Formats: sequence, structure tokens, C-alpha cells
Amino acid sequence: METPGRPTAEEIERLLVGTPARYTRAEVAAKSGVSQELAERIWRALGFATLSDDAVAFSDADVAALGRVRTMLDSGLLDEQTVLRMTRALGRTTARLAQWQAEIMVGAMLPKDTEASDSELAAVLETAQNLLPDFEHVLVHVWRAQLAAAGTRMLALADTSDETETAKVNIAVGFADLVSFTRRARDLDERQLAALVEGFEARAADVVAAHGARLVKTLGDEVLFSAPSAEVAARIALDLVEADELRIGLAYGPVLQMMGDVFGTTVNLAARLTAIARPGTIVVDAGLAAELAGQPGLDVLRIRRRPARGLGVVQPYVLRRSSS
Repeated sequence: METPGRPTAEEIERLLVGTPARYTRAEVAAKSGVSQELAERIWRALGFATLSDDAVAFSDADVAALGRVRTMLDSGLLDEQTVLRMTRALGRTTARLAQWQAEIMVGAMLPKDTEASDSELAAVLETAQNLLPDFEHVLVHVWRAQLAAAGTRMLALADTSDETETAKVNIAVGFADLVSFTRRARDLDERQLAALVEGFEARAADVVAAHGARLVKTLGDEVLFSAPSAEVAARIALDLVEADELRIGLAYGPVLQMMGDVFGTTVNLAARLTAIARPGTIVVDAGLAAELAGQPGLDVLRIRRRPARGLGVVQPYVLRRSSS
């Protein structure tokens, strides 16, 4: 039996994409009925490099996808600017998803301390191909469920927000930071460091999701999350700080939600409070402390005022579980 050779880039694309490249960028635009300029802007928004005029890199599937874009534009449901923003969101998210999944597959299937053989690399590709139909179905299902959850959150926030502040809503945001990460990282090899970061992110994601909140992004030794209320944010922080050696900063107030991220003074304040917090403690701003007044099982203790870079002097509070 012939031993499988090392997979080529062409084989990977053929097996995972499914349709061979047939067209240049001018040809794919002409066949789909989309202007070449828009087709190229969509390609860049997806995160792919600009190709030469004579590069044959597009398939019938690309023609079909661009045809759907043309249909949406012709129907008036979306304008070009909205299409490009949606495309950029899709490109950024799927690029990270694909990279993450590839790393998981490679880490699970290839030897950790020796160089992988050609046959082992071929086995990874074969496994990915076999899993692709099932995963594609699950991916679409999870995306629809996440879209429904996002819509529900936005509807709830719209119902409670000030009509004059259409771009901003009052929510709670929090940063959770691994204590002494730099020092700990020096004592670990690459695999141990990856396990530390992945374990921290996984636990944080589980706790945030269990409370019905959203993990906005991860920054290696730090996670940023948002919650619809101060109470939810407080209970997330208390659960997190018990599971890891963390320090956490929380703030409540107007936040601009854009491109899946959160922005504004409230977010900056939460970051500054994280820097103030001691290991194993949760520091919150005055707005969040006021929202927690009278909440059972939660205590906030006023501490001395502190300077916060870019924000002047702030009044922080320490959040704890109530002794009663």
C-alpha cells in the first residue's frame, strides 16, 4: 500500500473548499454580475491578500456567493457599505475560528515532541475532510442560535435605554486579569503557557455564559466581558475570582457596542479599576456600587479615592460576598 505523501496547498484547498479554481478576479466578477471593484473590496474585507490580474484563484462557489451578494443589493435589502461591514465581520470571525480549529486538530493528532511525518499530516487532512459535513451543519446551527441571543440582548437593551442615546446603552463591563502572568510565563515552556491561557479563557467563558452574559474578547492574560445588569456582572466576577488567581475591575454606565466590541469611558474605567485591584479582589466603580445597593448576598466597601490614568480621581469600591 502506497504511503500518503505530504499534502500540498492545492490538495488542502480542493478537499476543504470542494470546487477547483477556474477564474481570475475579473472573470469571477463578470460571471457573478458584481462590479470588479466591489468584488475586490469584498475579497479584501474577508481578509484575503490581493491577487495578480492573471491569478486563477476563484471557483464556481465564489461566483455563487458573489451572485447572492448581487441579489441582496438588487433587492434593496442591503447597501454596499452594509455588505462590506457584514463581510468584514464574517472574515475576521471565521479567520480566527479556522485558525483556532486548525491548531486544535494539529495539537490533538500530531506528535508533540517530534516532527510530523507526511502520512501523519495526510491523516489530519483526511480527518478534517470527514468531519467537515457534520461541523458545517453544527456551525450554521450555532450561528443562528447566537444570532437569536444577540437579537434578544439588543432588544432588551433597547427597551431600557434612553431614547436620546441610540448609539449607547447602559450595561456593566468587566476585565478579569491573571495575576503575575509575566512571572508565571517565564517559568513555563510554550505548551504549558498555552495550557494556562486556554484554561483561563475556557473557565472565564463558561462562567460568563452560565450567567447569560457575553465574553467580548480575550487578550491572553485578560478577558473582557459585558453583562446586562450590575448584579449579573457582580456575580460573574465573584465566581471568577474564586476559580482563579485573578484581579477584576467592573464598571457600569453608557457603552458603545460596535463590531462585536465595546467602547467608551465606562470600558476604560473598568480597565483602570483592574489595575487598582489587588490579587484576589474585585474593584467596582461608584455607578456599579450604587446599582448593587440592597442586592442580597453582595457587599460593597468604599475605599480611598485613587487617580486613574486619563480619567482623573475616581472613587472605587471593593465587592465581596455578604457575610450574612
